[in-house]
Amino acid sequence: MTTAKQQHAEDPQTAGVRERLDALIAEAGVASQRSLIRRIAEAGLGLGHDGTTRLDLKITATAVEEMRAAFRLFAPFRGVPKVTIFGSARTQSHDPLWVGAEAAARGLAEQGWMVVTGAGPGIMEAAATGAGPERSLGISIRLPFEEAPLDVAADDDHRIAMKYFFTRKLMLVKESRGFICLPGGFGTMDETFELLTLQQTGKMEPMPIVLLDRDGGTYWRSFARFVVEELAGAGLIAVDDLDRVLVTDSPEAAIAEVTGFWRNYDSLRWQGERLVLRVRTDPSDAELADLNERFSGLCESGEIARTAPLPSEVADGDALDLPRIVFTPRRRAVGDLYRLIRALNELESAPRELQPVQRTVGTAGTAGAVGAPGGQLAT
Repeated sequence: MTTAKQQHAEDPQTAGVRERLDALIAEAGVASQRSLIRRIAEAGLGLGHDGTTRLDLKITATAVEEMRAAFRLFAPFRGVPKVTIFGSARTQSHDPLWVGAEAAARGLAEQGWMVVTGAGPGIMEAAATGAGPERSLGISIRLPFEEAPLDVAADDDHRIAMKYFFTRKLMLVKESRGFICLPGGFGTMDETFELLTLQQTGKMEPMPIVLLDRDGGTYWRSFARFVVEELAGAGLIAVDDLDRVLVTDSPEAAIAEVTGFWRNYDSLRWQGERLVLRVRTDPSDAELADLNERFSGLCESGEIARTAPLPSEVADGDALDLPRIVFTPRRRAVGDLYRLIRALNELESAPRELQPVQRTVGTAGTAGAVGAPGGQLAT
């Protein structure tokens, strides 16, 4: 099957203008990543050669412009850990769910995290209020029948508005290192299922996902029961696919899940069929033996072993200061991988104090969750 990238590379309509594009890109003052900039320009020319309709061209142009605006929004905060909080736009300020979202956001902001929301009312406003204007980032959607985005963010450097849901959803996920979902309608369910799908299919590396409810609430427990009984029960997903999600009614537990996920675990990277996990402290011999006994079913072959940085990691200068373990996993063992990460975080040798999460993980096309290589979102 020909991929879009291969089709573009073979496009005879754009091949003849590459030298002129290179000259134009240089003249425009683009100093880095010129081959990718040329590839974007060539794709645009290809759309013209294809006779693409005006509507489809408008969709393409708007999507690229919206992604550029989002990249610019996040760029100044690239080294700051972020959590995205999803939930209903209809939740009122007296609702315990509002209070829980505000408390979770405030607690994470106090630990150095930024909070990303959809910049709307309800849970989104509660989370942005809890984080405060300097610690919140908002990506709103322009809708003909909804209220204007709330003015919670510090200024226009902390918020943008988008036309398309698909670009908005991409940016609500791409930069974050954790996710908290509170009860909501179709939009919240869409966002929650997308998170689960991205992780199940390996298009996003492992991240903490929390389903936060009010005290005694049944929304997420009913959701989990449906997933286990109907989806897993019918063999449509693996029985343990939901094991990587925390269902809780405690904002404090939500905060601990998001921050604690990064206590010892740092990042991962594929090397062919082998998966490298980078950690903050090297497991002892006894701890490594225990991990092999507990997680033998995770390995397709061989065992979990220590390793020095692999050649591809050395070539990219990728987290060379960190200890790492390596193994060959079963490709669909998502639940087991999450249990291994939690076990690494609970080792006696693991740092007792939570470490700041400051760097973007992996190198494009090489890091990713079980199932496929990729970055935080696979390329």
